[in-house]
Amino acid sequence: MKLSLQCATLGAVLFCATTAFAQPAPAKPAAKAAPAAKAAAPAAAAPAATKGQVVKMMWIDPLTGLLGPVGVNQLKSLQFTADKFNEGNVAGVKFEVQGTDNKLSPAESLNALKSALDQGVRYIIQGNGSSVAGALIDAISKHNERNPGKEVVYLNYAAVDPDFTNGKCNYWHFRFDADTSMKMEAIASYIKEQKDVKKVYLLNQNYSHGQQVAKYAKETLARKRPDVQIVGEDLHPLAQVRDFAPYIAKIKASGADTVITGNWGSDLALLFKAANEAGYNGKFYTYYTVTTGTPTALGSAGAGRVYQVGYGHYNMGGQIGQWGDQFKAKYQDDYYTTAFVHVFHALATAMVKAQSTDPVKVAAAMEGMKFNSFNGEVEMRKTDHQLQQRLYMTVWQKASKQYPYSPENTGMTLAPVATYESYVSSTPTSCQMKRPG
Repeated sequence: MKLSLQCATLGAVLFCATTAFAQPAPAKPAAKAAPAAKAAAPAAAAPAATKGQVVKMMWIDPLTGLLGPVGVNQLKSLQFTADKFNEGNVAGVKFEVQGTDNKLSPAESLNALKSALDQGVRYIIQGNGSSVAGALIDAISKHNERNPGKEVVYLNYAAVDPDFTNGKCNYWHFRFDADTSMKMEAIASYIKEQKDVKKVYLLNQNYSHGQQVAKYAKETLARKRPDVQIVGEDLHPLAQVRDFAPYIAKIKASGADTVITGNWGSDLALLFKAANEAGYNGKFYTYYTVTTGTPTALGSAGAGRVYQVGYGHYNMGGQIGQWGDQFKAKYQDDYYTTAFVHVFHALATAMVKAQSTDPVKVAAAMEGMKFNSFNGEVEMRKTDHQLQQRLYMTVWQKASKQYPYSPENTGMTLAPVATYESYVSSTPTSCQMKRPG
């Protein structure tokens, strides 16, 4: 069935919406990449309390600007995932997704939130930019305090600032990605065994996530590899730099054999482009090599030198692999934001437990929830609403019979080299959750 995208302007906000239908949620895969598995069995009969209900969701992220291509991909991915879950989910609900372009602006995001509230939307989903996430957390918290009976839940699929599940934790916020510190724990665990990593340069975007990458890199490497030298550190404006040649020149001059970066979107694609052009042959440890445009910019030059940490990878096999192939066939694009699968799986399961689609009851049901997803068993930690999950270290290499998926038709892929169970990547929290009532 076709997934149609329709857009309209309401006030100053562009809305894009679709209604989607398809098959059940994915089954639990093995820890390592595995051959394609059979599709998950149809869901059991949905409870009468939720069956047939429409659950409205508003996605608030960029569709324009330098980081717009990432947002366009993610909106399609979100709607594609809704399509799959609408054909069969345990709650029997229909997820209805709308998308709005926030231009990566907190102010635009708050306008979009107001429009969503006016339309009766009770579930907000966002991920690109922790500055936006912080504004939404605060606004949703205030709205819920002032409007009992009209509470809203915020589903965070990619804004990874650890503060959101530590000192700034909020009951109405649930994060389905692994945060910056969790991913750095995995990166440092891998680097611990890489004796050729001796001199590290930290290059990151100058906002909360980039600042936290630098912070946790220094702290975690000091604990796991105290012999490693940090030979340079830079923070650059988010989505504004068009030529990274001066930064690469500084990296080369520092003698760094390795770069650690949390950059994403154009800021990573252009960094790789500059590195290739300048002949920099050091390693890169990244968070977001998968994002739109980056595989093409990287090409074959980064083979064996570029690593990514994440909650999944291109070659996981099983049903998530099948969905990736279907997405590519449909859109000629790559399905890399699979945290959306966690989101819908958690919502449907919580709605069954709560016997309701009411955000207040669903939020309570999601706390402490465990379920099997594409990367094994995951848990929404009750203390801080941070999903605990398995992470993977992957390396950029030529696609092969064993690891065949080729992003952006580059002939390359990200192949798994290490798996970190949730107890390894998990980091402590200082959250003192204030719960309603």
